[in-house]
Amino acid sequence: MSLWKKTSLTNIVVWFLDLGLLAFLIFDFGFENFRDFRQYKLIVLPSLLLALIAFNFYKYHTYKRDKEVSRSSRISLLILLLLIVLEVIMILANYETSLVETFFNARYVIEYGLLFYFFIRLTFLLRIIYSLYFNPAILFVGSFAIIALAGTFLLLLPSATTHGITFTDALFTATSATAVTGLIVVDTAKDFTPFGQTIIMILFQIGGLGMLTFTSFFAYFFKSGASFKESLYMKDILGHEKLNSVMRTVMQIVAFSLILEAIGAFFIYHSLAHIDSFKSRGFFAVFHAISAYCNAGFSLASDGLYDTGLRFNYYMQWVVMALIVFGGLGYHIAYNIIQYFRKFISNLFSKNDQVFISRVINLNTKIVLYTTIILIVGGAAFFLFSEQQTNLLSHKTIFGKFTTAMFSSVTSRTAGFNTVDMSNFTIPGILFMIFLMWVGASPASTGGGIKTTTFALATLNIFAIARDKKYIEIGTRRIATEAVHRAFAIISISLASIGTGILLVLIFDPEFSLIQIAFEVFSAFSTVGLSLGITSQLSEYSKYVIIFLMFFGRIGLLNLMIGLLKSVGKTEYTYPEENILIN
Repeated sequence: MSLWKKTSLTNIVVWFLDLGLLAFLIFDFGFENFRDFRQYKLIVLPSLLLALIAFNFYKYHTYKRDKEVSRSSRISLLILLLLIVLEVIMILANYETSLVETFFNARYVIEYGLLFYFFIRLTFLLRIIYSLYFNPAILFVGSFAIIALAGTFLLLLPSATTHGITFTDALFTATSATAVTGLIVVDTAKDFTPFGQTIIMILFQIGGLGMLTFTSFFAYFFKSGASFKESLYMKDILGHEKLNSVMRTVMQIVAFSLILEAIGAFFIYHSLAHIDSFKSRGFFAVFHAISAYCNAGFSLASDGLYDTGLRFNYYMQWVVMALIVFGGLGYHIAYNIIQYFRKFISNLFSKNDQVFISRVINLNTKIVLYTTIILIVGGAAFFLFSEQQTNLLSHKTIFGKFTTAMFSSVTSRTAGFNTVDMSNFTIPGILFMIFLMWVGASPASTGGGIKTTTFALATLNIFAIARDKKYIEIGTRRIATEAVHRAFAIISISLASIGTGILLVLIFDPEFSLIQIAFEVFSAFSTVGLSLGITSQLSEYSKYVIIFLMFFGRIGLLNLMIGLLKSVGKTEYTYPEENILIN
């Protein structure tokens, strides 16, 4: 038997054991009654663990010449052996207790470790998929669909909810979390257990950064670099220019995001002095930090940040706003700004070797920053003006009014948190919020919407046409025609999708007003998560309309169309030009 056939057979056995392990963990975590089968756990879990160690050791010892197989087996062995060492340490530390009781008390150490092991194994599978199918757009779309479906079945587990959940509501919640939207049909705080809330948190963490970003990060970290196709995939997904540094950028994106989320969780934790329990306070802080950075809008308070204990916690609200803005800008913008300040500071302290920094901030960053600042400041000013006579601002201090207006402006751009009762907004305020939701965050960020650059290019194109200019010019730079074409394609697709969604929901739920339904549909497609309070009352058909809108809004219908319609071996040609009358 050839080496390749032996390797394939061994891999099949290991993957079979991995699936058995996953099934065991799902039953163990997901079904409360499964805790009663102590004798089966005592046999099955150690058997699976030892079998995985044995086969990975066999792979490592047999295929030392194959560096990739050897490295993956070595990493798997190290993780599995570390879990056994930790278990032995816990048994020795509790020698007075019986061996069986110690095993069950410490089994979560093994099980959480095995979950991590399984995720690492999943990243190894990614390289195989890359070698079989080469279409970045389709893989990007497919990864989100798989995450949403997997999350749906996990939320259907009895241990995930307090009183059970229907398939439609589970799919709605999982899609909302994966698409980092935040629209909910059941109460996240009351209807989900800590296990279910953790599933939701993992879904919007992966959904915010992207499944392919996460898996490529771990595959790169635990394997010997990245393959050529992996780099090509991430180059297209991230919009990165240099192929040789794309995987390093992936590493930096994940590290940057996790560090910011940790800092945000630290500040949120210290803003919650009124919550006594460390466990609930710590989980609450981590959950909201990730939710804010990923622009997810999920909250562990039934009324969101409008909860009586949070609505006047301005310290926490400014932390959440900062996380939303950083997540909505994206790593590329933040890195470009960091580059500028690094070189600026270097010039201050270096008189001889000064660097010319006028071009460090690229045009994309300038457009994103200027558009973001205009939208946030303009939105806050508009809300201060339009809502001054309502009870949203009338009972607050000057600082409180300013914070509420700023928060409403920031959260409307795909975040979905609320510190006020949304139904109390005036019609002008609601319409302006719809506009902010439609524009959304920036490209390559955790937010949705048509994106700030799309809106900026469409606006600048109007002035370019009015001035009879063939191209959009900013400073000493000319905007590529392809970017303008893509911007108008995105705008057309978004308006068509939103219009279709509004019509369908009006047909299925005629009892709601047009403004309520329009707000809901714009919120879903732009992955915002704000609502005028009708989400849980929607009919079954309307829920599926919203589910599709959230999904397509997150992946971008244009990305899906490019993946389906883009021809691999297209021939370049040009037809005769003919003018069309547009008045």
